[in-house]
Amino acid sequence: MEGNVLITGVGGLLGSRLADYILEKFPDIKVIGIDNLSGGFRSNIDKRVIFYETDLASENLEEIFSFNKVEYVFHFAAYAAEGLSPFIRKYNYTNNVIATASIVNECIRQGVKRLVFTSSMAVYGHGWEGKRPFEESDIPKPIDPYGIAKYACEMDIQVAGEQHGLDWCIIRPHNVYGINQNIWDKYRNVLGIWMYQYMTDQPMTIFGDGSQTRAFSYIDDCLEPLIKSAILPEASKQVINLGGTKFYSINEANDILRQVIKNGVVEYREGRHEVKDAYPTWAKSQEILGYEFKTDLFEGLTKMWAWAQAQPIRNRFFWKEYELNKGLYSYWKDEPGI
Repeated sequence: MEGNVLITGVGGLLGSRLADYILEKFPDIKVIGIDNLSGGFRSNIDKRVIFYETDLASENLEEIFSFNKVEYVFHFAAYAAEGLSPFIRKYNYTNNVIATASIVNECIRQGVKRLVFTSSMAVYGHGWEGKRPFEESDIPKPIDPYGIAKYACEMDIQVAGEQHGLDWCIIRPHNVYGINQNIWDKYRNVLGIWMYQYMTDQPMTIFGDGSQTRAFSYIDDCLEPLIKSAILPEASKQVINLGGTKFYSINEANDILRQVIKNGVVEYREGRHEVKDAYPTWAKSQEILGYEFKTDLFEGLTKMWAWAQAQPIRNRFFWKEYELNKGLYSYWKDEPGI
């Protein structure tokens, strides 16, 4: 890899770990990072990263791009609270769609070599005519504002490619977890939520009956494929699922975590508006990006749990006021700090 790299969301899981990987494998590359630290942490960011604490949706990025001669962009910044998105629509669209528009504008203006955008499995919704697993060629049918926002970003990026010659690769990651994950946000990252709950003497909550199925992807397995998505000619203007090749019910995932911890109790809460079975095909990521599922859920959670126990005490993030309260689930309405 050659050329300066910009990573948005550099204080979060994907951004910080990819920055670490680039700095280790490509020490001559300059890594520039942007994060407003609303969901990421400065402590996650390597000191060699040229860091800008700024907001993509409200700030002019031209100077950052031009001064640092950015050639590749990994756009990871997002607020990925899918279940919460119907109750924070304006915030969701501002921090996902408007922020992405700012990045797209600057990528076009500065002539970057490629924009890599992390979308989401949420774009598939219940799946085209209920088909499983989700394939990249399926017509997206998102069922919530978060999925809609991600799909809108995908379409805007593709149009920018057609009209302005922007080169891009869209990655749809699936439940990436691991070291540097935000375990203090009560609305997203189910594995981290359970860890936080256990560490604060709370039961681990499961919404509905726990039969929902998901794939989980350990962060370290995704790093080399992400690099390849930026530099391989075969990845140009491709949409690629990136995620684990084994599927688990939420009950099974929770059971594995409790095996790792060797303790913990579960509490079932009311179900919510969500896709029951969400898992992707992985063939394209293997063929183009060389993705390998190296870390099973037990091993990945063992590493993440060791890291989580060593973390400082942080205040848990929760919304003091939602944009919409109608239909809000009781566990968010009645228990804001839990």
